[in-house]
Amino acid sequence: MTLLHLGVFEDFCRDVAAWTKGNTGVESAQLRTVAWLEALPLLEAFSGSSERLIVLGGGGVCGLEVDIPASVRDYQVSLVHALHELLDELLVDNIDDFILSSPALGFRSPRWVPHVAVGRPMYRGRGPWEIGRVGVDFGESRIRNRQTLRDSGPG
Repeated sequence: MTLLHLGVFEDFCRDVAAWTKGNTGVESAQLRTVAWLEALPLLEAFSGSSERLIVLGGGGVCGLEVDIPASVRDYQVSLVHALHELLDELLVDNIDDFILSSPALGFRSPRWVPHVAVGRPMYRGRGPWEIGRVGVDFGESRIRNRQTLRDSGPG
């Protein structure tokens, strides 16, 4: 989830405060969001594979489109449901509209494509490009920079 990227957390909380017209303040959003992030279940390590290179975002980055186990898709669905619950708790109305328009979340499409970014395209084109099958192993999920979340909360 994009919230876990360094620097996006504070932007997300400002987006919530702006969307709710201050009914949920930045500090309140920070406290509730940190508690929510820390309560998320861990995703165990898993393996996947890829046979396609895809263009991500505006075309400046390529990624491996990863075939993942059903349990990982189920985990992603549970995260989206949990995000809806958090946003409801933060008094966000029109939650789907918020998710799609929040600059911090960065969603431009509700379709999630499992991927691993691998770098810039070697040549122009919209892809996808078929490649030889590649195995991809993922470690368990965890919040990197957990201390940063705690440090960015209200002082």
